[in-house]
Amino acid sequence: MNSDAIARMDAFLAEEYHRSEAARRAGNIGSAWHHLERAHIVAQVRLGPHCGSHLRMLRLAWRLQNWREIRGQIFRLVLAPLGNVTGRLPIGNNGRSNVSAFARMEIEPEIKRVLGLSASRSDRSSKNTVA
Repeated sequence: MNSDAIARMDAFLAEEYHRSEAARRAGNIGSAWHHLERAHIVAQVRLGPHCGSHLRMLRLAWRLQNWREIRGQIFRLVLAPLGNVTGRLPIGNNGRSNVSAFARMEIEPEIKRVLGLSASRSDRSSKNTVA
């Protein structure tokens, strides 16, 4: 992965985390989760940011005392390193406990651009490769 791709992803993550926190402070919890989910899709291609996205989700779940989400995030924090090391990540997965940790999901066009994926590329590939 080249430095331009990393910089593009890092800028996207910073913006999504900022938007999530602003939404949380405003009491818009649905929007806070939405921005964390978007960030997770981009973050999952690199181990550090991937674990960081789950830690942020865990923190929000803790604040909300959402025990199902807390358990789900702990489970995902344990799985994340294995997924990153093996390169077998569920592409597009939003990282929440309300979906299977193994489910691949469609990726919206804006996030595809951030990841350097072409619009025609299938979101269902078994290996996670990013430009």
